[in-house]
Amino acid sequence: MQSEAREIPQWKIEEVKRIEEMLKSSKVVGIVGIRGIPSRQLQEMRKSLRDVARFKIFKNSLILRALDNCGGKLQELKNFVEDQTAILISELNPFKLHKILESTKRPYPIKAGQVAPHDIVVEKGPTNLKPGPVVGELQNAGIPAGIDKGKVVIRETKVVARKGEVISPELASALARLEIYPMEVGLNLRAVYEDGIIFRAEDLKIDTQKVFSDFVNAHLNAFKVALFAAIPTRETIVPLIQRAVTEARNLAVNAAIFERDVMEDILRVASSRALSLVSLLPEDALDEDLRKMRTSAIRVEKMEEEKKEEEKEEEEEKKEEEEEAGIAGLGALFG
Repeated sequence: MQSEAREIPQWKIEEVKRIEEMLKSSKVVGIVGIRGIPSRQLQEMRKSLRDVARFKIFKNSLILRALDNCGGKLQELKNFVEDQTAILISELNPFKLHKILESTKRPYPIKAGQVAPHDIVVEKGPTNLKPGPVVGELQNAGIPAGIDKGKVVIRETKVVARKGEVISPELASALARLEIYPMEVGLNLRAVYEDGIIFRAEDLKIDTQKVFSDFVNAHLNAFKVALFAAIPTRETIVPLIQRAVTEARNLAVNAAIFERDVMEDILRVASSRALSLVSLLPEDALDEDLRKMRTSAIRVEKMEEEKKEEEKEEEEEKKEEEEEAGIAGLGALFG
C-alpha cells in the first residue's frame, strides 16, 4: 500500500524529463516571477518576446526536480524558484535579456489588498474628472480633492500610501480614477544561468550610458598618455610624426641649421630680428631706407601675430578631430 502511494505518475516523470532536456539544451536559462500578471498581458508578452526568448510555466515542484536532475551550476537556480514561477530560455546574453524584459514592463492599476511597491504620491493640480460624487470618493480615500472653476482639482500634493502599506478598496478605486498606476506588470527576472555562471537580477542592472561614457573617457585619457609618452600606436602614429616634424623644424630654425626645407623660415626669422632692431633706433638715427624698414617691421609683426592665431586655431581643430575620431571608433564598438 505504501509503495503504491509513493508511486510517481508517469506524466510527471515525462514532464520532468522534458523540462530537464529544455534546461540542458538552452544557452541561457532564466527564472522569472509572474505573480500578478493577467492572462491577457501574459499572452501579449509571449508574442512580443517571441524573437528573443521563450518562457514556459510549470509547477514549481517539477521545476525543482528537473534542476536537481541537471546538477552542477544549473541546480543553483533552485534558490530562485518560489511563488509563481516560469522558466525563460534564450540565446541572448543575460544583460541584453534583462534590458529587454525591463523595457516590456508596463504601469498597471493597484488592487485593493495589494501592498504599495513604493510611496504613492498624488500631485497637486487639476484632474480630468468632472465635478460630482467623485469628489467625495476621493476625499474618503484620503485625497485632498475639491472643485475649482468647474473642475475637480487636487488641492495639495500628498503621499496617500507608504511603501509596504496595504491598499484599501477606496484608495484603489480613487487611484484608478486619477489614472495613477503604481504597479508594474512584466516578467520579473530573478536569476539567469549562462556558461556555468549564475547572474542575479541586481548583477544585470547596468547603466549602459555611464559605461559608454567611462569607456570614452578611458580611451581619451589613454590617447593623451600615449601622445605624451610618444608610444606609437595606430591611433597616435600620425600626430606623433606631425609633432616630431614640427619640433625638428623649430630646432633647425632656432639653431640656424641651413637645410633646404627650413631656409625660408631662417631668413624670415633673421629679417624679423633685423626689423625689430630697427624699431628700437631713434628717429634721427634712421635714413629713408631704415624708416621704410621700420614701417615694414610693424606690418610684419602684425602678420606674424595673425599667423600665430591661425596656427593655434588649426591646432585646436586638429585636436578636436582626433578626439572625435577616437569617440567614433568607440561608438562603432558599442553599436
